[in-house]
Amino acid sequence: MSNNSKSLPDPDAFCRRVAHALHVSQRQVEQALRLLLQGRTIPFIARYRKEVTCGLDELQLRLIEDGLAEAQQLEDRRAAILKALAAKEIPESVLAAIRACDRKAELEQLYLPWRSKRKTRADQARNRGLGPLAQLLMEQSVSGSPQTILSRFVCSNRDVPDEEAALNGACDIVAEEWSNNATVRSWMMEQSRYGSIKSKVKRGRNDESSPFRDYFEHSERIPSAAAHRVLAMLRAANEGVVNLSLQLDDDRVLHGLDRRFIKKPDFVFADRLRKTVADCYRRLLRPATQAVVLQQLRERAERDSIAVFASNLRELLMAPPAGTRPTIGIDPGFRTGCKLAVVDAIGNFVTHDTIYPTPPRSDTQTATTRLLRLVQQHNIELIAVGNGTASRETQRFVQTAIADNQLDVVCAMVSESGASIYSASETAMGEFPDLDVTIRGAISIAHRLQDPLAELVKLDPATIGVGQYQHDVNQQELRRVLDREVESCVSRIGVNLNTASEGLLARVAGIGPSLAQNIVQYRSSNGRFHNRRALQKVPRLGSVAFEQASGFLRIVDGDNVLDNSAVHPESYGVVQEFAKQLDSGVENLIANAELLDSLDPQQFVSEQTGLATVTDILAELKRPGRDPRSEYTAVKFDDGVQRIEDLYEGMQLEGVVTNVTRFGAFVDIGVHHDALLHISQMADHYVSDAIREVSVGDILLVRVTSIDLDRKRIGLSRKQPE
Repeated sequence: MSNNSKSLPDPDAFCRRVAHALHVSQRQVEQALRLLLQGRTIPFIARYRKEVTCGLDELQLRLIEDGLAEAQQLEDRRAAILKALAAKEIPESVLAAIRACDRKAELEQLYLPWRSKRKTRADQARNRGLGPLAQLLMEQSVSGSPQTILSRFVCSNRDVPDEEAALNGACDIVAEEWSNNATVRSWMMEQSRYGSIKSKVKRGRNDESSPFRDYFEHSERIPSAAAHRVLAMLRAANEGVVNLSLQLDDDRVLHGLDRRFIKKPDFVFADRLRKTVADCYRRLLRPATQAVVLQQLRERAERDSIAVFASNLRELLMAPPAGTRPTIGIDPGFRTGCKLAVVDAIGNFVTHDTIYPTPPRSDTQTATTRLLRLVQQHNIELIAVGNGTASRETQRFVQTAIADNQLDVVCAMVSESGASIYSASETAMGEFPDLDVTIRGAISIAHRLQDPLAELVKLDPATIGVGQYQHDVNQQELRRVLDREVESCVSRIGVNLNTASEGLLARVAGIGPSLAQNIVQYRSSNGRFHNRRALQKVPRLGSVAFEQASGFLRIVDGDNVLDNSAVHPESYGVVQEFAKQLDSGVENLIANAELLDSLDPQQFVSEQTGLATVTDILAELKRPGRDPRSEYTAVKFDDGVQRIEDLYEGMQLEGVVTNVTRFGAFVDIGVHHDALLHISQMADHYVSDAIREVSVGDILLVRVTSIDLDRKRIGLSRKQPE
């Protein structure tokens, strides 16, 4: 294993634990971990190192990578805690427990009693000399009358004027000692599993128009709390709209604490200790448990929200491309008109124009003439209309122009999410420095129809608009997961080395922004790449980067036909062995399934190349460069529906899924307000998880079930009407 694994105190234990969780061998995890620590990317390992990991797939590799990240975070936190405790007199048993702890939550519980904190009532009591009395109360072994016991601790110079003051102070110490006990805190966390988190509106904040009105009086069972509702409650609390509280079975918890702390029911101070138990619970234990529970709920909700976001992003990136066809992108508008941008079949910008077919001008005649001229001059096959302001009016105008003039042109609505951010970005300014931001936006809309992935990779994934509460989750973790999803999609599809933008190249496994810039600059200075090996001439692109990236890059019409496939350069020799055995040229093997099926894969297995790799090579040669995305289909909105006011209950419409959550899907039905298809209305059968039923980009036939004009909310169903 790599020396980098020194950041893990026990790599073997880590591998055993992960292997058990994934139901794979420890050897597989060790090999995957070694590659990850060497800087190899997950797409590369999953595709080109199957023999090394014995076939671990991308999902399993991600779980290993996530486990490694969590383990390293735990070690960093452990080191910080041990450093903070170095100057304090800490019992060796506590330090040993901290060193052995393998869960972050338990680590924090162990550290809590020893961390620096503000002065407490118990600290004040200790300063007044009441520590020994507190110890007597906890041991419950002293005998004698209460007055006799307490009188020894009365001292006016120490601000202990009487027996009652001594007892009060000592009980404050006892309550804190009990609350700091790690075993007790763990027991409290177990009790919280039977509890709920409740939100209650603050006085004066019960505005019925508030987006949080559903949480003015709301409760969630802790074990089953839904991620989106937890994040909504937390946001409402952060904005001062509601108070959150932990709801437990107080009687049950107090009974359990009494049994734990009251060792001798006949102890002379037993009644007072029972009151101290109640004080410890309500003042210290319950608030501390609530803080931990809320943090755990937040982390759990964040993980779920990020996972949903990543799933939606993947579906969006893998959306079917309309293809390499000349396209007009239209950024619709009313007063400022509709901005048109023409791009050729491979996405190069050609020209632009502005038309005014929508109110207030409604100059459809001139707009039609100018649109037709662009269509005819540039052999346009696709027209992409952004789904923002004036989109339905613009789409209707375009469709009318197409129908009236019998044009063989497809008009499609395209999501504008993030287009305005892209058009004002440094990336857009670098690509189109002399164009207005609105024209850049129209170009982006055209590109999104031609190839969604190639255009969307230019954006920060968090701005694409397929998540929920994404601003409420850990932004660093969100970016890490989404970037990993983008890299996976780009690597799965492959990238044309001679036409890809810098933004797209940066997402290829093993390249990144700096090398992508170097590749584009080299391409500009030296012309197109004729083979993959020429990549090694790019400044700072070393052997490791070449090894990782070359298999995901394609060269069309290059020197070597294999350069336009997913066959890795390190395996070209295997293909040449295929050709030699068949007494044929490599070119004759491409897409020749009948010829390739005559080969026995086992004959080509060697120490360097396993059966899995040979099988993958044969599959790739049969269908080289196959795009895994499905065929493009345009959604057909109802021409009679432009606004929410045009809807009525029972109406059937076609729509496209724009976002999916655990509780349902949001569907664009062409009225500028996405409608909700709740999980309970998704199908006639029971649906446990909306993500398993529908995906972003799916075209659905739905029925309108409810319309709330005031809140702009629309309910949908796919169930058969009763």
